[in-house]
Amino acid sequence: MMKNEAIKNGVIFPIGEKNDAYAQYFVGQSYLQGLVNDPAVNVGVGNVTFEPGCRNNWHIHHDGYQILLVTGGNGWYQEEGQPAQFLKAGDVVVTHDGVKHWHGATKDSWFTHVAITAGTPEWLAPVSDEIYNNLEA
Repeated sequence: MMKNEAIKNGVIFPIGEKNDAYAQYFVGQSYLQGLVNDPAVNVGVGNVTFEPGCRNNWHIHHDGYQILLVTGGNGWYQEEGQPAQFLKAGDVVVTHDGVKHWHGATKDSWFTHVAITAGTPEWLAPVSDEIYNNLEA
């Protein structure tokens, strides 16, 4: 049994549907529940849930930012050229405009965060298995 498996039932917010619209930008399975559906608000707010081992590709937010509010499980956040940060419930990450980064679950735990995102994402290459598999070594 994987750690924090109860997350698949939702923690604070519902887990949402399989994140098929963005599946090409993830390694593994993620889920997305939009939380703010007001066209007058130019900021995306979504609950993103990652199965164990799931992570998104390297990406950059142009003309904006991303704030991650970790609500459950264990995960990773890494900016290019920096060591990966271990994440747990209650952690907050702020990614500034133009910073190349990725985030996702640890190998053995479900992981969920609320992502508050402004600007335009540029999706880049997947995080290599070599980088990912050496994080907990």
